[in-house]
Amino acid sequence: MKTKHEQILTFIEALPVGEKLSVRLIAKELNVSEGTAYRAIKEADNLGLVSTIERVGTVRIESKNSENIENLTYEEIVKIIDGEVHGGFQGLRKTLAKFVIGAMTEEAMLRYISGESLMIIGNRDEAQELSLLHGAAVLITGGFKPSEHVIQLANQKELPLISTSYDTFTVGTMINRAMTDQLIKKEILRIHNIYTPLERTQYLKKENTVYTYRMLNQESTHSRFPVVLPDMRLAGIVTAKDVVGQDDSVQIEKVMTRNPAYAKKHMSVASVAHTMIWDGLEVMPVVSDDMTLVGVISRQDIMKAMQSVQKQPQSGDTIADQINQMIKESDDESYVFQVTPQSTDSMGTISFGVLSEVITESVYNYLSKLKKKNLVVEQMNLHYFNMIHLGNALTIKPLVFDENRRSARLDVQVYSEKVLAAKALVVCQLIQKK
Repeated sequence: MKTKHEQILTFIEALPVGEKLSVRLIAKELNVSEGTAYRAIKEADNLGLVSTIERVGTVRIESKNSENIENLTYEEIVKIIDGEVHGGFQGLRKTLAKFVIGAMTEEAMLRYISGESLMIIGNRDEAQELSLLHGAAVLITGGFKPSEHVIQLANQKELPLISTSYDTFTVGTMINRAMTDQLIKKEILRIHNIYTPLERTQYLKKENTVYTYRMLNQESTHSRFPVVLPDMRLAGIVTAKDVVGQDDSVQIEKVMTRNPAYAKKHMSVASVAHTMIWDGLEVMPVVSDDMTLVGVISRQDIMKAMQSVQKQPQSGDTIADQINQMIKESDDESYVFQVTPQSTDSMGTISFGVLSEVITESVYNYLSKLKKKNLVVEQMNLHYFNMIHLGNALTIKPLVFDENRRSARLDVQVYSEKVLAAKALVVCQLIQKK
């Protein structure tokens, strides 16, 4: 016998894609309270069965494949440009591959129209219709509205028909920025890309004994295992150091480390690497939002991931990438940076944030040259002595004055027009493979 909650989810799944629904509708159709209907709709949203779209409402959608979550969709475009959807609601979850500005004749447009593209047009009915007929979604700029015929065609083709009050140039700039941001986001490795899932994870239960640990240690040759409660929520972690000198009959619960550091799948590899280095961890449990164990991540996994990222070409440039491209290496192990208008503040001097990033990127380049490629800048104390003006050429001179297995400390001197203008003490955590 299904619960009311399960009945509502089944009802939602049976609705056609693009169908609008509401708490009141569900409550009336299935004779349940509005509170029950609301909770079920929220669950359906989490499962990817429905989505709340601004100016439209809650709509039944196609389930998303996990590999497409980070791609730019038409639904996200609507939010970015503060748009209004007039038709083709079923296609809002489709992925946008490119956009085209239709400032040309209909005949010339044909060579640019393709599937997974968005045609940006003004109030030209024929051009809008042509785009939809050839598989492109349509965005109407300037606050103009589509005709009823075009709306019907968009619904028939299941291609979004959107309008916005912005002009074409502004819309093109906003979408281009969003597409670049998506490229950058996809390049940031996250834990879900590299962690070992639960089915391949060895773990212990809190009621297990030290003897169970020793048997698992012999079978796997691993020495660190997460410990879980009966409902699979994380309870702790146990290591070889915890069981030294303990009797075989002692329960794991009595020797494990409680409240261990953990990772979640959405976290970046770099941030988790930082925690593992700082705390000297070899293995970290990976958990869901309710602390259910979903796998583990090891320092070796982190190392492999960071090495692979360094070998991959860059698709979208972050601010750090742009600054790094402006830094040139000199023959005497120093680096040169030219202060451009974009790198200045309202006073016409170099922005403090840009100066910090220039020093950080110079340190990365310097340590990479010394084959210390896997590192995280942990701390920086920056002292700014003299004004650095627009057009000045900076010379950055990093020097390692203290180093051990886990960290390196550098003294960085910044000269502007051959005069010492800034000085920084930088502490880096080095990621070593064990």
